[in-house]
Order: sequence, then structure tokens, then C-alpha cells
Amino acid sequence: MKIATWNVNSLKVRLPHLLAWLANNPVDVICLQETKLTDDKFPVAELNAVGYEVVFSGQKTYNGVAILSKLPVTDVQKNNPLFDDPQQRILAATIGGMRIVCAYVPNGQAVDSDKYIYKMAWLAAFRDWLATELVLHPQLAVLGDYNIAPEDRDVHDPVEWEGGVHVSPAERAALASLSALGLQDAFRLFEQPEKSYSWWDYRMMGFRRNRGLRIDHILLSPALAAACTACTIDREPRKWEQPSDHTPVVATLT
Repeated sequence: MKIATWNVNSLKVRLPHLLAWLANNPVDVICLQETKLTDDKFPVAELNAVGYEVVFSGQKTYNGVAILSKLPVTDVQKNNPLFDDPQQRILAATIGGMRIVCAYVPNGQAVDSDKYIYKMAWLAAFRDWLATELVLHPQLAVLGDYNIAPEDRDVHDPVEWEGGVHVSPAERAALASLSALGLQDAFRLFEQPEKSYSWWDYRMMGFRRNRGLRIDHILLSPALAAACTACTIDREPRKWEQPSDHTPVVATLT
């Protein structure tokens, strides 16, 4: 089974990219973030037509998450029951015996801003909820845009980014607290090329110069980590015309 995550940065704009990518990469499950669509605008028919069942939780202009699956989807939950949040950032479902969580972690904007404070509160509640989910679902996968680069090797220029949002000590500690629950970074289960990133700024020729961050992650429970045989970042869609600033991350499970 292959599972993937992709922040599409507007599904309305990027639907042709998604369909083209799925045609060449027929993953079993893909989690999407920043769909930026209200539920009545979600392209259900187009995705059903290429073999995917879909569940989604959207809002106009901002945020929005979705799970696409070739397998039946059950026990769908929207949002974190431990955190009252009008922003649509979490979607969970049971698929093929696994509990899949699609998450779009807040950006944070700038350290000590109101949005950063919200991000840290959101992450604390996320950790508490996932602790419960792990007990209920030993086969748990948490996929999404975490807006956190775990280590300096996940940042194109650690000195330039030092102390800023996405790499601040508090954010990295919050992400490490998920690892402390037993969730493992699928990408780091394997030897990987240096300077591997999943996001590049649109400005300053960010992608061409590989000025990126690795902020899109697939975290796996111990049972799924033991079954993971590969995890890769597919840079190809970032080369396309009008791309998302993120690119897919894919994990293979036996």
C-alpha cells in the first residue's frame, strides 16, 4: 500500500495537477491540505471518476483538508475534539485497517505573534488527541503539512532561518513530543539524499536554487513504521506550470 500527503495550495487551481499526478502515481491513499474550497465546491465527481472515494472538510479561501482513497473509508472525524477551532485543519478516517489522520498545522506567521501562540496551543492539543488515538488505533498514520522543519538538515540555510517560524525551538519541541508518543518520521527511516525538501518559496527562484524546507511529513505508529519499506519526496510536480509551493511525500507500506 502507498500513502501520500500533498499541500496543493488550492485544489481549484491544482486539480489538473492532482489528476495528472495520480494517473502516474496511483497511490492507495492521499491526504490533501489547503484545498481552499467550501464542501459544495469539492470536485467529488472528478475524483470518483478516477477511482477515489473522497472525504473532505473545507472552508472558503483558507485551510481545508481531504482524504482520497481507493479503499472504503469509514469512521470519519472532522477536527480535534480537544480543541475548539473554526479552522478546518484535521480530518481522520479508518481505511484498510489503518487510522489515517490528515493534518494542516498552522503556519505561525512569526514567532510570538498571535498566530504563533495559536499554533503552539493547536500543537499541544494535537499531541494530547494523538496520544488517545494511538491507544485506540495501533496502526496510525499522521500525514500532512506540519509547517515545522525537524532538524537543521531539513532547512536549506539554518543560519538564515535560525530562530524563525518553522524552525523555532518551541515548534521543534512540539514536533518531537509527537515522536515521544512513538510516532516515527517515515522519511528518516531510510538513507536520503542531502538537501531533501518538500516546500520552496515562490519568490527568489526558491525551487531552482533549492532554497527549501522539509515541512511535509508522514508520521507512523510503531506497527506501521515496521511495515514501511520506502518514503520519498516527489519533486516533479514542483517543476510544472503554476505549481503548488509544496510537493508530494509518499510512503510505501507492506
